[in-house]
Amino acid sequence: MPPVSHQTIKLSRGRHSSPEHGACVMELASMLAGEGFSDHPRSVSRPIASFLRGYNDLLDDVRRADLYRFAAQAVGTAGSPAVEEARAARLLGWADQHWERRSSRSMLDRLRMRRVHKERSIDPEPAGTYAVHAIGKVTDETHAAALALVDELIAIGPHSRERPTLRVADPAVPAAP
Repeated sequence: MPPVSHQTIKLSRGRHSSPEHGACVMELASMLAGEGFSDHPRSVSRPIASFLRGYNDLLDDVRRADLYRFAAQAVGTAGSPAVEEARAARLLGWADQHWERRSSRSMLDRLRMRRVHKERSIDPEPAGTYAVHAIGKVTDETHAAALALVDELIAIGPHSRERPTLRVADPAVPAAP
């Protein structure tokens, strides 16, 4: 069996001990960044990583495949405290809108909103979790909205768009003499 690489790995739910056992979108980002295998890559914005970790686990395999591009796009997004706070605030605003929409349709969702609203926080980890919980049932509409949200989060604030040098030999490029 060929070794698992960033090019052959399959995205799956949960945290994994090594690429041989699969990877979530943030574990793939750590591989692309040349960091140790982790679902908390240092080069990725904490609010973005928090949202993507939770959203990755919410999705079925077909929709999860849409997250591959974010593994690469998220590398280098770790920003200043002000940028990270702006991203967390955007997560909260987006989640509040989704909770309002859900709670207007269902008494059960109104009760859920009250419970999770107590956990609402500008801190990156809880902000991402709050936003994932606001999604509820994943539909084509909510999935498109979540993908658009990640695009927005990546676009917020100045951040390095440099990509790490991958430590993978390209067979199409001849070796240096």
